[in-house]
Amino acid sequence: MTAVRPYRQIARRKCRQIMVGKVPVGGDAPISVQSMTNTLTKDVKATIEQIRRLEIAGADIVRVSCPDEESSAALKEIVPEVTVPIVADIHFHYRRGIEAAENGAACLRINPGNIGGRDRVKEIVKAARDNNCSIRIGVNAGSLERELLERHGEPCPEAMVESALNHARLLEDEDFLNFKISVKASDVFLAVAAYQQLAEACAYPLHLGITEAGGLTTGTVKSSIGMGMLLWSGIGDTIRVSLSADPVEEVKVGFDILKSLGLRHRGVNVIACPSCARQQFDVIETVRVLEERLAHITAPLTVSVIGCVVNGPGEALMTDIGFTGGGKGVHQVYVNGLPHHRLKDQSIVDHLVEMVEAKAREIEAREAEARAEGAAVAE
Repeated sequence: MTAVRPYRQIARRKCRQIMVGKVPVGGDAPISVQSMTNTLTKDVKATIEQIRRLEIAGADIVRVSCPDEESSAALKEIVPEVTVPIVADIHFHYRRGIEAAENGAACLRINPGNIGGRDRVKEIVKAARDNNCSIRIGVNAGSLERELLERHGEPCPEAMVESALNHARLLEDEDFLNFKISVKASDVFLAVAAYQQLAEACAYPLHLGITEAGGLTTGTVKSSIGMGMLLWSGIGDTIRVSLSADPVEEVKVGFDILKSLGLRHRGVNVIACPSCARQQFDVIETVRVLEERLAHITAPLTVSVIGCVVNGPGEALMTDIGFTGGGKGVHQVYVNGLPHHRLKDQSIVDHLVEMVEAKAREIEAREAEARAEGAAVAE
């Protein structure tokens, strides 16, 4: 594999680092991927099961709704049963935030537009500080404070940033700096402009999202455009892809966005052609099954699957394992960019899965050895 080229390197915005439970956010920490449960939080069993599915998919942080006392009380049972930090989503009822912090939440998401005045914020801050809990100031274009809407006339980047900074000052006045900020909107242009302005105005970590983006396809497109623009310019420390779909899909799309920008490397990145009349095997079906069979791999690997020799050899130069379709059922396999062997009359998927799994074991063994050496040096 060749080294990363300079034009692929993204210079991330410098900001403070906070902790969401065991996960660092901001500073030089990897951009974390979040999702949110859609179960009733008071249904402890269902919520734990969904969080565990999100953990398997790779979620770094998971948010749950706490609309009532039963939900915030359920955190006492949920948090010990999962490994990811839990963010409690708080709206309207500030006491739910206090309860969530006391019951194990690692972070409290509060909305300036509906949480109440300074006194309520002070109580939430005290609960967060007493329980080693961070806070996310979550501004949403759809629920801005009435005064800001009256003054600005409509949701706009300036109003969203003003709301966020006003609330940040409330936390600063309490000498509480363990917080991140989001300024989400369903309109891509509005969200991007708000985040750009906020990034210039403060040095706090930013949580990115295009809220209410839509279903799996449309939501993925909107999120990729909006967050992609921001991430490419170095803005963003943690992300959530908001989809009207299984929350696990949010995690998958989030990692795919980060992988495409070279910002996170987890699992197998499959580079594949769209197929055409030149293909020497069924590319579409091969890729579909291959991605399913490789979903359990967490080691960072790139695999190219190209139907013919027009682009296949060139794509293989940049991948860990490459596969190019050849004539008469004889296909070329590449390893680390170089021709390695040919494949004939065998299952393409079975062969590639076997190679990828072996390569993943090599990577995991090297990483384990490096960790052991680091621990030995530390001692």
